[in-house]
Amino acid sequence: MTEKFKLTYATMFNPPEELHTQFETALAKTRAKLGAEYGMIINGKDVFADEKFEDRTPINTDVVLAVMQKGNEKHAQAALDAARKAFPIWSGMAWQERVRLLNKAADIIEERIFELGAAMALEVGKNRMESLGDVQETADLVRYACYQMEKNDGYIVEMGKDPLIGYNATNISMLRPYGLSLAHSTSRLR
Repeated sequence: MTEKFKLTYATMFNPPEELHTQFETALAKTRAKLGAEYGMIINGKDVFADEKFEDRTPINTDVVLAVMQKGNEKHAQAALDAARKAFPIWSGMAWQERVRLLNKAADIIEERIFELGAAMALEVGKNRMESLGDVQETADLVRYACYQMEKNDGYIVEMGKDPLIGYNATNISMLRPYGLSLAHSTSRLR
């Protein structure tokens, strides 16, 4: 049994045949699903709209990749409501658990690198190496953010003191789950 392939800058320079074989297999599976209809995922469920649109590949605009939902204001509001409902759970979760979940997501992205890379190649017209590189980079960036959280014990880092005469001013940089933005910096003036 061969060792599992790992995409790196070195393997991208001189990729083994396994890379091409796995990519071609994933590409064939992706092509077999062309034209399928997909719902919007809102609150963990597929939601279908009355209006649809065809997503076509820039490689050949005659090819329909998928039929997608054309969401409306009602769908956007439902997605916002679901996000607001989930926020207290996510923001109240210990940073260690969030890191565990995000590392698991990075693992899944990496396990599906060929499937996601093939879909990206058809979706945006990138070549296989760029598509695979983008997918791997996504997993790597998620892992890097997790590493920074672990390295900085939840990412609360004292940035030093401001030299204000008569005051004890401290700056702190913190990563916290504030909706779409994870970072938040504060200054404390005493």
